[in-house]
Amino acid sequence: MPIVTYILRDDSRREIDIPIGTSVMEAAIQHNVRGIDAECGGCLSCATCHVYVDDASSATLAPAEAEELDMLDGVADERRPESRLSCQIVVTPDTAGLVVRIPSRQG
Repeated sequence: MPIVTYILRDDSRREIDIPIGTSVMEAAIQHNVRGIDAECGGCLSCATCHVYVDDASSATLAPAEAEELDMLDGVADERRPESRLSCQIVVTPDTAGLVVRIPSRQG
């Protein structure tokens, strides 16, 4: 299983083995990663699973689609070029080593 690293608000790191086909948000919820609220459960309707994707990791991801880009306009913390919704990042063999940083606030 690919390992995804979550950088938490206190700069500590959590590395999680995530099954292929699971979203980064789902894995965070299953492993009680603090800071990913996921109020809508991954339905792309709340933006409370906002993360910042590490520059080195972004090349392994499919680009954000229009709906995700629209939802990113409503994030509680600063929207940056590396902003993504973790419900829209699905783990594949290519995403092994993915690093995401949790913003200081959600929702």
